[in-house]
Amino acid sequence: MRANGAARALAKARSKARTSKQAADQAHEADGSLKRKEYDKELRKLHGELVKLQEWVKQEGIKICIVFEGRDGAGKGGTIKAITERVSPRVFRIVALPAPTEREKSQMYFQRYIPHLPAAGEIVIFDRSWYNRAGVERVMGFTDEETVKRFLTLVPLVEKAIVDSGVILLKYWLEVSPDEQTRRLEGRIEDARKIWKLSPMDLRSYSRWYDYSRARDDMFRATDTSWAPWFVARSDDKRRARLNIISHFLKQIPYKATRREKVELPERQKAKGYVEPPIAFKFIPEKF
Repeated sequence: MRANGAARALAKARSKARTSKQAADQAHEADGSLKRKEYDKELRKLHGELVKLQEWVKQEGIKICIVFEGRDGAGKGGTIKAITERVSPRVFRIVALPAPTEREKSQMYFQRYIPHLPAAGEIVIFDRSWYNRAGVERVMGFTDEETVKRFLTLVPLVEKAIVDSGVILLKYWLEVSPDEQTRRLEGRIEDARKIWKLSPMDLRSYSRWYDYSRARDDMFRATDTSWAPWFVARSDDKRRARLNIISHFLKQIPYKATRREKVELPERQKAKGYVEPPIAFKFIPEKF
């Protein structure tokens, strides 16, 4: 009886989840966005390639660093999740640093970022990076213009040193339109799953669209170099943006499929008289 009730509850929960997901997909696709089925099909292929890349990076000791920047709501987090959801966190490391401590504020600016750069066999993804100084810190008045100008002068030199050390450095800017940014930020206000994404800083930043545009333009002019160029992705359609970015990223790396020996599960040992003891395990409640 209990099992039947649990089964019905689980079926009801799954049905509700499917209905909610279908409604969200229909709303997403109403404006011509990529359909979920097509997106999942293409993403599955790309995930397979990311695993190939991962194994090659481990085998060859390659060092890769990916920087993601863009306005609030541009889709950086979702893109990073799409890249990393089927690979090993021991190889693909995500770096999303909090606000600097008082001690870190007294350090050389790049000092807090350098320890997070990849070692051999690692792919490090920065969810925002040292470019905070050229963006939010500048626009929101956390640093003065002279400091920003000095930063923009030094960045190409620091990135040249990073690349010369053997790191493959890729920088992506996700570009979202004003209307789409508004839609996404409004969607976070009432959604309990997304409210953590909406900080007081996001609200203060929202009104300064053109200040951010000017800051972005200055940043591109100063730091779009031959050794570390900026790649821009339109992200109003999140699904297309994710597929395009992953596809582009894979094409920048000359990886090859590694050889793998055939894997077979070994024979499981015999019980040799073992009997499950009458232990009163504290099982969690089976609500579903």
